[in-house]
Amino acid sequence: MFAEDPGRGDQLVGEAAGLYLDYSKNRVTRETLGLLLELAESAALAERINAMFRGDRINTTENRPVLHIALRAPRDASIIVDGENVVPKIHRVLNQMAAFANQVRNRSWKGYTGKPIRNVVNIGIGGSSLGPVMAYDALRHYSDRALTHRFVSNVDATDFAESVRDLDPAETLFIVASKSFATLETLTNAKTARAWLLTALGDRDAVARHFVALSTNAEEVRRFGIDTDNMFGFWDWVGGRYSIDSAIGLSLMIAIGPEQFAQFLAGFRAMDDHFRSAPLDHNLPVLLGLLGIWYNDFFGAESYAVLPYDTYLARLPAYLQQLDMESNGKRVDLDGSQVDYQTGPIVWGEPGTDGQHAFYQLIHQGTKLVPCDLIGFLEPLNPSGRHHDLLTANLFAQAEALAFGKTTDEVGAEGVTESQIPHRTFPGNRPTNVILGTRLSPALLGALIALYEHKVFVQGSIWRVNSFDQWGVELGKVLARQIASELEEPAEPTLAHDSSTNALIHRYRAARPPS
Repeated sequence: MFAEDPGRGDQLVGEAAGLYLDYSKNRVTRETLGLLLELAESAALAERINAMFRGDRINTTENRPVLHIALRAPRDASIIVDGENVVPKIHRVLNQMAAFANQVRNRSWKGYTGKPIRNVVNIGIGGSSLGPVMAYDALRHYSDRALTHRFVSNVDATDFAESVRDLDPAETLFIVASKSFATLETLTNAKTARAWLLTALGDRDAVARHFVALSTNAEEVRRFGIDTDNMFGFWDWVGGRYSIDSAIGLSLMIAIGPEQFAQFLAGFRAMDDHFRSAPLDHNLPVLLGLLGIWYNDFFGAESYAVLPYDTYLARLPAYLQQLDMESNGKRVDLDGSQVDYQTGPIVWGEPGTDGQHAFYQLIHQGTKLVPCDLIGFLEPLNPSGRHHDLLTANLFAQAEALAFGKTTDEVGAEGVTESQIPHRTFPGNRPTNVILGTRLSPALLGALIALYEHKVFVQGSIWRVNSFDQWGVELGKVLARQIASELEEPAEPTLAHDSSTNALIHRYRAARPPS
């Protein structure tokens, strides 16, 4: 295709919100793209986009609007939910967050003993943890380095123990992120944090100076010991995996400051504006979404790799795993009928160049087709000698090598022995998208996250699944509560599980020390 169309690399590109997308190294012709766009039109994608921005209840199984886009709306916007413009109350929470973040940053917020806060520990799970830790790592360059930030999510006690091992309780603030203030893992960790604090400081009144809540359940927050004046709210029309730009981002705002957080929101907003207004054939989230459907549904590619060539984005693949797989990992459509086509792909990846010496072998020469998104920046945040040139050269080289490979004739011409030729031949024709920004900044990160949010929405719309519920996480939670009680009962419980689960419970109980 490149030989037949020398201008392909300059034409199959797009740009929006500071991001440049080169999608020329995909197995698509202009006819393919036209047919994919017809598919989007037949799915009424443009109307679905408008419905989301209007605040229609497109989360049908929970009868809710889907308004993460409202979280970054400008102050003068109007987005109506149940007859109320929700934008003013969003900005009230942002103002509350900014006032608190500034107090922590300028050291005027004091702990119970009068010491300023120097350590911030975010306690959450799912989007309430993946979002903050990803964004903090990504924007660490812009953070206040005098503050230590830690993130606790796993109910494994080791996660908490290692996170606080070197911290002074008198200088530590805990941010507890749970909309209901009833999430089992989060509340278990929060209670452990409270016990750790009180062991050191002794007085239960200390809790109010060392804990704040990201929640809507004022009664439970108050019962825990947190002052509800330090409760930062959000709404049921924001899913956890879409919430980093809500109160869930408080730890990030403390780290980078309200002004930089405002730039973060501006980046989201710029991509939102592009997604809502750009024609489908020039719309970056639409193009990425359609290309993903092309490989997932027409080539049988079961996964795609996200490969950021920036160490600060090391947690981005894990963040996108939840965003994509929790949103579109569905087997029934909006009507509840089982689909007869593939929906959400498996998402994975690691930063380049580390991944090149780990799993790129499979991508280049394996039997599986793995489309890749390679993400990089034209300017480094930490310039040092040749480092950035070599990093970027590797990004460009991988995209070229995956696309064009190396033929048997080319290998043979290098004087390689006949028996070695098959092992050194690269088939090529492996698709990539290259996404470039000028420099990793709060605004660029916001735009990048929104790009993928909307890509996931595009694919869910075409697959006709609800991208905004997550019933698949519920069954395990219910069973875990039941099994936990059976593991902890002093007397041998009567078990009604399958024989495997019963045997595992008995084995665990037998290994426990006598009470």
